[in-house]
Amino acid sequence: MLVLTGFADEISDRLEEQLDVLVSEGISYLELRSVYGKNVLELTDDELVRLKSALYKKGVRVSSIGSPIGKYPIQDPFTPELEKLKRASDIAKQLDARYIRVFSYYIPENEEPENYRGEVLSRMKMLTGKAEEEHLTLLMENESGVYGDTVERCLNILQHCDSPCLRLAFDPGNFVMNRVMPMREAYPQLSTYLEYVHIKDADQQSRMFVPAGEGDGEFPAFVKALKERSFSGFLSIEPHLHRAFPEQEGPERFKIAAQALKRLLLKEGLAWS
Repeated sequence: MLVLTGFADEISDRLEEQLDVLVSEGISYLELRSVYGKNVLELTDDELVRLKSALYKKGVRVSSIGSPIGKYPIQDPFTPELEKLKRASDIAKQLDARYIRVFSYYIPENEEPENYRGEVLSRMKMLTGKAEEEHLTLLMENESGVYGDTVERCLNILQHCDSPCLRLAFDPGNFVMNRVMPMREAYPQLSTYLEYVHIKDADQQSRMFVPAGEGDGEFPAFVKALKERSFSGFLSIEPHLHRAFPEQEGPERFKIAAQALKRLLLKEGLAWS
């Protein structure tokens, strides 16, 4: 069965409001990116205890640590990234999560990504090795502007690292923003590595994120493909709807995104928890 989760920090800065909206939508997981006004990796041990207690009281668990690892220029020093991964691993274990979201480093503007291929692959291999030691799985997001924002370069990384501890957080909306068709181009080549999904859709012409199924992300075909492979992983709602619905607040935008996804799942007869 599919499991719904989401970036609850797009609902509100307040944890209580985040959890209330999740529960109202029947969602019992969140992807932890920021809370208490700070990034997840900046949380103190005391704040983690407080967070875990609040989650337990609401019956909500953590699907993934939404870390910023790899969301930095490739020329930046690498040692701090290893320190961030160690902290992310500790937090994941404290919160009973087995996934950590990562990125594949920003390439300097107007430079060829190929010039940085070796450094990117080296860093991603080292991060993956650390994840193997911790018995955790890194989820690489196909973020715009990083090395792995195309199908070919995602494959470069995944094939080079060749580890079950590095999988793909497949983001249809981000592929659209990079003029890659998620189903016609990305999914056929990357489906083997897909273990987690970020639910974002995008309109290529307006360059704007929209609810799932309302853009160029080929969501009906994507959901059908998930059904055909009996996918039972996480679908993580990441609305990014501030431009599409500027008149709405965070809770309403999250509900719009969640309900759009549910309509697509219902149309394919898919159940979720």
